[in-house]
Amino acid sequence: MRILIVGAGAVGGYFGGRLLAAGRDVTFLVRAARGQQLSDRGLQVRSPLGNINLDRVPWVQAADIQGAYDLILLSCKAGQLPGVMDDLTHAVGPSTLILPLLNGLRHLDALDQRFGAAHVLGGKCFVSLDKLADGTIVHFNERDDLSFGVRAGHDGAQVQAVADALAGAGFTAQLSPDITQEMWEKWMFIATGGGITCLMRASVGDVVAAGGVDLICDLFEECSAIARRAGYPPREPVREAFLQVLTQPGSALTASMLRDVERGDATEAEHVLGDLLARRLPEDVETPDRSVLRLAFTHLQAYAARRRREQP
Repeated sequence: MRILIVGAGAVGGYFGGRLLAAGRDVTFLVRAARGQQLSDRGLQVRSPLGNINLDRVPWVQAADIQGAYDLILLSCKAGQLPGVMDDLTHAVGPSTLILPLLNGLRHLDALDQRFGAAHVLGGKCFVSLDKLADGTIVHFNERDDLSFGVRAGHDGAQVQAVADALAGAGFTAQLSPDITQEMWEKWMFIATGGGITCLMRASVGDVVAAGGVDLICDLFEECSAIARRAGYPPREPVREAFLQVLTQPGSALTASMLRDVERGDATEAEHVLGDLLARRLPEDVETPDRSVLRLAFTHLQAYAARRRREQP
């Protein structure tokens, strides 16, 4: 199976690196600067589950794509998706499957419209990663779950071939019977974690120490109400597990969005918080004028406005 990994950032570099180290036929689609970095330094991943050091890393730019791929693992940022879809014009053939690992759900509509729903799987990953300035990818914990599943009109044998290609590659890969439910649940989790740690500019443990558990729970319940009305309420074991993580005293957990803010980078606030807020009705929150979700999103929008003003 020919696999194209779109992006060699934290997520793409981690899962693509694991697949490449396991002997899969992997090529990275990257910009010239990242490609040169991969040629000069290779790909390094520091992980408690085992480091990866690859000297030879196949990569390509969009203009040089030759022929369609069997599987495209999409790991770009939400704001990059329109350009990435243009880049994939010659990589998508009649039997290509696209597995997006973006946050939220808005990207599915864009991919369906561009390539057809039969080409687009549902997917999500749970992994805490960052990419350093020198290109090294750092894995912060021992979790690296990737789930994917059928949304509509996919050939069962073709999807099973994807499962076989991802199996045994050094990370946990699971073919989910209900991937849309899992994507909604992850969305609730990252919206809560990202919203609260960015709003407070602090880790989960710091927010708990400041007496903010009620704000964390209010934000999670607000996100859950939106999911519930959409037909995807969080399953009770998942809800309990998420709240345990999000209210853990002493936890050093922060969202990748907070790391983006601290570096002065663009964030995925619109895709993660804004889209969720846009789906909310007044009855989804007891006091709409005191919505923690709206406050967190406004905070990040103000950050973005200041960033545009100071870095035109």
